[in-house]
Amino acid sequence: VGKSSLVLRFVKGTFRDTYIPTIEDTYRQVISCDKSVCTLQITDTTGSHQFPAMQRLSISKGHAFILVFSVTSKQSLEELKPIYQQILQLKGSVESIPIMLVGNKCDETQREV
Repeated sequence: VGKSSLVLRFVKGTFRDTYIPTIEDTYRQVISCDKSVCTLQITDTTGSHQFPAMQRLSISKGHAFILVFSVTSKQSLEELKPIYQQILQLKGSVESIPIMLVGNKCDETQREV
């Protein structure tokens, strides 16, 4: 769905158009936040459900979440539902943690979502 491409664009300002599967990569990015300097640690995780223990650990350690789906794949949106439910289960209510839903590949013409 392009999660890694979004992260690389944000962190390094580059775009990778080839697909390289991700299990888990971690990036750091320094940003200005409310007139302070903050360091973001971004964990780019697999969209696959093959590593549930890693997914639970990433959610447990996370302070905010960006859930990414492809607008060219309704299935990619559907696959976020159990991840969202797991975030709620491990973190509590939606009021207690920032969660953003991002539709990617909006430049594509074959939209399903």
